[in-house]
Amino acid sequence: MPWRLIGFILIFAVFLIFIAFNLQNSCDINLIFHVFPQVPVYLTAFSSFILGMFCAIPFILGIRKKKGGKEAAAKENPKKKFPWSKVAESEEELPPRTEGPYGIG
Repeated sequence: MPWRLIGFILIFAVFLIFIAFNLQNSCDINLIFHVFPQVPVYLTAFSSFILGMFCAIPFILGIRKKKGGKEAAAKENPKKKFPWSKVAESEEELPPRTEGPYGIG
């Protein structure tokens, strides 16, 4: 638990250093129909990062739903996963045991 706090503080310190070195740097952002003049560089970087995270959310949710669906279906009925394999439901259905190591001859 304390390692998470230390990691968060270090990452936050890196962000503050980035902001401090880029306070005077600014750029114009052109969104085709409107231009935002003199936007600080750190705001541009952070807003791009946040927008990228929002764009990734549908892909992450889609992957989790697909994994959950396949695992749940396999747990419900193992014959669905391998319909050609026979699952023994009792010990009488198993093949007879043979003598020797590893059940060989």
